[in-house]
Amino acid sequence: MSGAAGAAPPGALPPRGGLRQGQKVVLTAVVAVAVVGVGVWGGVYHFALYRADPCAGITTPSGPAGNASVRPTTSAPGALGGTSERAGPPLPIDAPGAGGVRPAGAATDFVIQVVAWENFWGSLVSQIGGKWANVTSVISDPNTDPHEYQQNDSVQKAIAKAQYVILNNVGYDSQGTLDVEADQVPGQVVLNIGDSLGVSVTGGIVTGNPHLWYNPRYVNQTVAWMYDNLTAIEPALSPYFTAEYNNLTANLTSLYSEVGVIKEKFGGTVVASTESIFVYLANASGLDLVSPSAFMEAVAEGNDPPDQSVVTFQCQLESGNVRVLVYNAQTVTPVTSQMQAIAVSNNVSVMSVTETIVPPTDSFEQWMGGQLSDLYVHLDAHQLGE
Repeated sequence: MSGAAGAAPPGALPPRGGLRQGQKVVLTAVVAVAVVGVGVWGGVYHFALYRADPCAGITTPSGPAGNASVRPTTSAPGALGGTSERAGPPLPIDAPGAGGVRPAGAATDFVIQVVAWENFWGSLVSQIGGKWANVTSVISDPNTDPHEYQQNDSVQKAIAKAQYVILNNVGYDSQGTLDVEADQVPGQVVLNIGDSLGVSVTGGIVTGNPHLWYNPRYVNQTVAWMYDNLTAIEPALSPYFTAEYNNLTANLTSLYSEVGVIKEKFGGTVVASTESIFVYLANASGLDLVSPSAFMEAVAEGNDPPDQSVVTFQCQLESGNVRVLVYNAQTVTPVTSQMQAIAVSNNVSVMSVTETIVPPTDSFEQWMGGQLSDLYVHLDAHQLGE
């Protein structure tokens, strides 16, 4: 939330959920024995504090005493779970649907029809399938929320024709799961990524976090499954898929070496995020993410965060110890925008990330690489006092 009523930060997409401009809601949170009133007028949160120090008892880590001043020129490839090159037949895997059958009477050069529910997974599988895969990404419009996606006739037709379907799962693309289960296409290979990784919708922000594509280890494992599935569908194309897979993993090793660079230089730096989308990447980068889990989880689900989490988050941003605030440009609400305004007024660098590839014409590596570069710049700018 910007300082102006209901205004979103420059370049932000239309708000999802949250409170409408002009709507007034009075929230109350009990802090120790004092009451903190949180109200919204004209889309701006106002904190009516009924005691001298509402942040008493809320501590924010200060981070490392100092960070290296010179950026490392190298980092260990594969340190984040990079997959190795494959030169032969695919390895057996336990991903659902592995070992799919080739359509009856199909020619050797048939093109595999693939439906990936999100464009980040679509980008990765298209790089392995190359000219032998026709990939349809259902969620590619940055204004489309996968949580709220409804049935679509054209998508259902694509699923009915697909030899291979890729779902993020973990409650993120529930409509896709329903459509696939309803169609029951014979011989169709279905990769439920969350299920295969053992990530469930319960258990808290780590085990239940659906933003799997922000976890380098999960991405590397998923592209290995994609390779194995494509090869199982059309074994005759194994040499082609192997070459493309090796090219992709080389690109990912280079991409995630940047995560190692951030960890080496800025590890332990205190950061915050308005939602759970940043948790995996913060952990991989060795950053100290202090935002209240309850706040991040609520925003990720399109809900109003609990009162106490709002107060705690504000106190953290005002502590002087948080260096960077990350927000999701596709889930801007009054309370997340207000946190941005508080961050700016307390000399906290603010940067955005997105749930889907933006622009949708970029590859996964271009999109994620750009966000890693932004993260480095914001961490470095604060360290230099800019």
